[in-house]
Amino acid sequence: MRWRGTPIDRWRGGNRVQLLENGEEFFARVFEAIDAARQEVLLETFILFEDKVGLELHRHLIDAARRGVRVEVLVDGFGSPGFSDDFLQALTDAGIRMRVYDQHPSWLGIRLHVFRRMHRKIVVTDGHLAFVGGINYSADHLADFGPTAKQDYAVEVEGPVVEDLAAFTRSAIPSKGTGAPWRPAATTTSPPAGKAEVLLLPRDNARHTRSIELEYRQAIRAARREVVIANAYFFPGYGFLRDLRRAARRGVKVSLIFQGEPDTQLARLAARSLYRHLLDAGVHIHEYCKRPFHGKVAVIDDEWSTVGSSNLDPLSLSLNLEANVFIRDREFAEHLRARLDGLLQQDCRKVDSASVPRGRFWQVLTRPLLFHCLRKFPDWAGWVPAHAPRTELATPPAPAPDADATEAGAPEGTAAPEQKP
Repeated sequence: MRWRGTPIDRWRGGNRVQLLENGEEFFARVFEAIDAARQEVLLETFILFEDKVGLELHRHLIDAARRGVRVEVLVDGFGSPGFSDDFLQALTDAGIRMRVYDQHPSWLGIRLHVFRRMHRKIVVTDGHLAFVGGINYSADHLADFGPTAKQDYAVEVEGPVVEDLAAFTRSAIPSKGTGAPWRPAATTTSPPAGKAEVLLLPRDNARHTRSIELEYRQAIRAARREVVIANAYFFPGYGFLRDLRRAARRGVKVSLIFQGEPDTQLARLAARSLYRHLLDAGVHIHEYCKRPFHGKVAVIDDEWSTVGSSNLDPLSLSLNLEANVFIRDREFAEHLRARLDGLLQQDCRKVDSASVPRGRFWQVLTRPLLFHCLRKFPDWAGWVPAHAPRTELATPPAPAPDADATEAGAPEGTAAPEQKP
């Protein structure tokens, strides 16, 4: 899925950006945008479930396709492991192409293809409006799901950077009958819609293997006042940790928000293994305890911020296909900072340095080895797995031949003719 479009390492001015928090804000705006589309809907997501959210998305996409809108959907084969025949048939009948990235059958009910997942969450409508973030199409992003409902973020974008998002998303669409990327007959030019500068950066396994990580690290090294990172899965490499520690030691207030009530215990154990190393440098660590935290956002100083799909762990930084937007806009940064302040003051527990054990002597000796492994992980990860992931069209199974009808067409006492392969 290499993007062969226009260069992406450029900031685009003249954009309007709006923060969307949780499914209540995100789903409403995405469905409105799909309903308003007249030419094209491009949608990529890691998870699409056949629950009340997935079925509502299903309805809006079909309505769009029936009024002549081209609808292209890409889901991940690990995150979205299967769909009912009726679900797929309705999409196919409406003319919607839904493709599945790197689909594999499970083994004894266990899904094993955990590497190189298509983890992006992008929507683009008519090349005019786009959404990027970490929110999937599942009911657990709504508060009424209960105590395990996820806390998460996305951003709505309008303006020239939508051209980059549209070109990037289209590049993953194969033409019918060929492996070549589909290209529209004409591209639209998005007029300025605001004053925000926005940069789209993907992470892939071709040309942009470290683009998101390096943009983070550049901003951290340039920070002068404050760094706030709220990320669900935190286990970055040695260089990233070193940049955070150096920022704290030169007087920058570095605050990290992690999961306190995680959806997986491994995520918490991995992050907590780094607490002592960060706290000793003066980094402030907070655990969000109201419900599972699924966000991937950050604010640095007064203008720089990011929202996207990329966690700060080995899977996102070294293996998965990800997409973040980076934003330079004081008003947006202040708004996101205020939302994160609300979490810190109401729903977070600050980690006290005295409560984190220093570990036994052998841990002091093995810590440098751990950091060395973290630093080298991106290189090693390139070897796993060896196969090249691909996308396959998701279609309902063909109807089985009607055996009764076939038999009825043969004379009595004779067998039905053998079917040619």
